[in-house]
Parts: sequence; C-alpha cells; structure tokens
Amino acid sequence: MNAWVFTLGNEVVHGRVLNTNAAYIGRRLTLLGFNVLGNISLIDDVNLISEVLRYVLSLKPRLIVTTGGLGPTYDDRTLEAIAKALDRKLVLNQAALAMIKSKYDSIGLPLTNERVKMALMPEDGVPIHNPIGTAPGCFITVGETLIFSLPGVPQEMEAMWESYVEPKLKSLGVSKALVETTFTVVGIPESTAAKAVVEVLKDYPSAYVKTHPKGYELGKPVLDVYILVSDADESKAAEVLDNIVAELKQKLRELGGMIP
Repeated sequence: MNAWVFTLGNEVVHGRVLNTNAAYIGRRLTLLGFNVLGNISLIDDVNLISEVLRYVLSLKPRLIVTTGGLGPTYDDRTLEAIAKALDRKLVLNQAALAMIKSKYDSIGLPLTNERVKMALMPEDGVPIHNPIGTAPGCFITVGETLIFSLPGVPQEMEAMWESYVEPKLKSLGVSKALVETTFTVVGIPESTAAKAVVEVLKDYPSAYVKTHPKGYELGKPVLDVYILVSDADESKAAEVLDNIVAELKQKLRELGGMIP
C-alpha cells in the first residue's frame, strides 16, 4: 500500500504559502496504514507535472494524492497535466459542470468560461463534491493505482478528504495497525543516542525510531524520541512498542541521559 503526495503550485514551491497540505495528508495516510514514500512539490507546469507523474505511476503505487491547481485561473492546470500523463483526453465532465452550475446559481452568477474550465477532467474522471468551495475534486483509477485530486485551499481539501477520500480508502481494508509514542531524554547529544537507537532496532525490523534535537548538540542537548511500530496485529504492535521503549530508555540512561 505505497502512496505518493503531490502538492502543486508556484506559491507552495516559492514559499509564499506554508505547505500544510503535505503534513495533513501524510499524517492521515500513515495512520491509515499506507507507506507514504514521498511528497513532491512542483510549480504549475503541465509538462513538468506530467513527467514526474509518469515516473511515479511507473512504480505502480496503490495511491497518488494531488492538491492544488483545480481552480478557474490560467495557471490551474493539474487535471490537464494528469490527462497528459495518462494519455487521456481532457473533456467536459457533465457531472462536475452540474456541481459548479449549482454553486453559482445559488448566488445568482452565470457560468463563464473560467468557471466552466473547472469541469474539464481527464476521461473517466469522477468528480468529487466540494462542500465549501466551487472547484470539484477528481478521482481516477489507473490499473491498481487510485488518483485523488483535491483543491489546494486547506479547508476545502480537508473537508473533501474527510467526506469522500478517507471513507473510500478505509474500504480498501489496509491491514496494518500502527502504534506510536514519544519521550524526552536530556543530557546526551543526538550523535551519542544514535548508537543506542541502532542497537535496539536490530531486533525490531517493524519499528521506526527518530530523534528530534530540541536543545544544543554541544551545549544543553535535549532530544524528543519518536517511536512508531506497525504490525498486522495491534496487540503485538503495542507489545513491541513497550519493549522498544524499555530497552531504549535503559541504553540511553547508561549513556548518561536523563529521562524525566
């Protein structure tokens, strides 16, 4: 169950907009049991996006999620790039058009070319209702790969994720339990703790441990230690987590660390 995330838009790549979408989607997918292999941020360039998409599709992931580039402006071209990557035509999706028309009818505005543009989708695309904004999302199946394209506005993306995307992903029955915890160790540099982490992980291939420095490596070192364990059985995963925490804390104390 490998997954990739694309966060698209010049404003994201250039740092004018904080990329909270990548954090939100990466976290939600991980907790659902997916292996998130990468998050790719690209400018609004059809050729570039389609080229990178083709590469990721060649890896045959189970899931690709894109955000951004679905709106009415000239640079909103994500679905055009997806169509190009899939060698499909970009067509006017009548169901998407009906969603858009209903939105603008409700406030007495006509369908302009810019608004109709938001209904252009790759062939066989399924529109996703946007409960907050006007641009529909799009769902496409390519072999065993599912592609969800969502707006870049965080409130819209999150609403569509919770109402449509996550329920559909849960129906896939991802068979992996995840348990996690954190603790803090004071008084030893990250480079010292690294040896203890490697020693413990030798016996636990299903675990992931990451140390996050919060103090100063050569002054007052403080580390947050994050541990994640995955397994098909939740109780087994929890047992492994408890063992790792106990062993790692013991080794860190032996190295001179203090654990509050």
